[in-house]
Amino acid sequence: MTDTPERKPKTTLDAPVGSVDLAAFADDGTAYEIFACHYCLPWHAEVVVVEGEILVREWHAVDCQDFQELIDGD
Repeated sequence: MTDTPERKPKTTLDAPVGSVDLAAFADDGTAYEIFACHYCLPWHAEVVVVEGEILVREWHAVDCQDFQELIDGD
């Protein structure tokens, strides 16, 4: 598989990855939809329970623009 022009070289399958935990539900109890990241190949998500709270843990390449926005709080 080759990189597309939109994908940075470090967002390939062997890129270093990081994770961020996100709320799985809105305040009214509606579940959030999860969409795959179009900017990095190693993206995946899992549902985790942390201190009794259900969260979605998203894994991205650390160089992924979506991941950087998530961890910066934008």
